[in-house]
Amino acid sequence: MVDPSSLPRRPPLGGAQLTLRLAGIAVIVAALGGAFAYVNGTLDPQRLTPDALVNVLEKNNGVHPGFRRNHSKGVCVAGYFESTGEASSYSSAQVFASTRTPVVGRFALPSGNPYAPDGSVPIRSLALRFTQANGQQWRTGMNSMPVFPVGTPEAFYQFQQAQLPDPATGKPNPTAVPAFFAAHPEAMPFLQWIKTARPSASYATETYNGINAFYLVNPAGQRQAVRWGVVPLSQDSADAMPAQGADFLEQDLVKRLAAGTLRWQLNITLAHPDDPVNDATKTWPSDRKVLNAGTLVLERTQAQDNGECRDINYDPLILPNGIERSDDPLLAARSAAYASSYLRRTGEVSQLPANQESRP
Repeated sequence: MVDPSSLPRRPPLGGAQLTLRLAGIAVIVAALGGAFAYVNGTLDPQRLTPDALVNVLEKNNGVHPGFRRNHSKGVCVAGYFESTGEASSYSSAQVFASTRTPVVGRFALPSGNPYAPDGSVPIRSLALRFTQANGQQWRTGMNSMPVFPVGTPEAFYQFQQAQLPDPATGKPNPTAVPAFFAAHPEAMPFLQWIKTARPSASYATETYNGINAFYLVNPAGQRQAVRWGVVPLSQDSADAMPAQGADFLEQDLVKRLAAGTLRWQLNITLAHPDDPVNDATKTWPSDRKVLNAGTLVLERTQAQDNGECRDINYDPLILPNGIERSDDPLLAARSAAYASSYLRRTGEVSQLPANQESRP
């Protein structure tokens, strides 16, 4: 055995050092406490809580045990990310070094109904989990729309309320959604996009946008506000939706991946100092510098009821060193609501019959 007395000893911390260390611990504890308070709704009894957000999604879409409360219908994918190194001077995250990083992802529809026909909405989503060699993870959720319709959790909640079925008719009030948009002019860019958006025939031909802003942080501590997205490198065009039944997207994806890998370029847009970083309803000017950060390569697909993505909570605030959140209020709300949804669906799995067990 090693004699403890023979080991080198660190000199005791001086008063100033000890004070700084304790202060640092206090800051971390306070931040964690604030996060948990938001999740539990204890900071302000009148504040919109994550459970309230998830409850209104359930009222609009029904409760489907074991499934996500939003983006319920999806399919798992797996592959890797290969960095170009272009983003490494902006961020210390290992994912941007010139190495391969394993990725587990999930394509999905933006609906709380896992049985919705693929052509029912024009929006497609892609969530990704990058697992670095040091064990740290980067999780991100992206959508095919360029902007979000609203900029705050409260407005999102009100938007969901406007879509609630009327108990008397079982259908939403036809005047509620137009009235909501009339009261929210910030939704105009989204409405302009949705007017011309059409359901595409394939997940593989879509561009997926991160929408929310984040910060890249380099080894010197310099911060750069960014948004990211992935652009398909396939030569296929985004065809109009064909008449292929309710589940053509997964069928198409399985067929494509059986023939070879699918690739997207990860683009990171650098903000100027006056670009909004806390409002997902606003785009940035098209002349902003864009980094080609690397290539997302998807190699295989898996059914969502038993694939790797099933048990992943794609929380956008799970970030590695070198990537930090912005002050966009939607980020904290998404993180907390995802946690509420995750706890519900994982708690329901054991109650399902064996032939229905699913935890997408």
